[in-house]
Amino acid sequence: QVQLVESGGGLVQAGGSLRLSCAASTVTLFAMGWFRQAPGKGREFVAVVSRNAGSTIYADSVKGRFTISRDNAKNTVYLQMNSLKVDDTAVYYCHGDPRSLVALTSGRGAYWGQGTQVTVSS
Repeated sequence: QVQLVESGGGLVQAGGSLRLSCAASTVTLFAMGWFRQAPGKGREFVAVVSRNAGSTIYADSVKGRFTISRDNAKNTVYLQMNSLKVDDTAVYYCHGDPRSLVALTSGRGAYWGQGTQVTVSS
């Protein structure tokens, strides 16, 4: 069983930056990415990246502000979040799949992390 462990969440003021990390316990997954869930809302797609980083997909709400990247030697994916807004406040979940980028973008990948809280204050 692959475990995904997130880190890097916290409290930041609007306009600030945070970097989230997610490490996979055993293997280099083909597709890795991030979802988020704000209070009272459903889980929504944020960004995904393919194994060789040749393909990245972002939600419109984060384009130009967030950057997803990965280090396969460390089985780790990162989410650099800049120009944070109050609306970015959510629990951020790492998501991974051994085969399909398409499955990941719809939240149907094989593995989920436990989540890390990001709070942006005004």
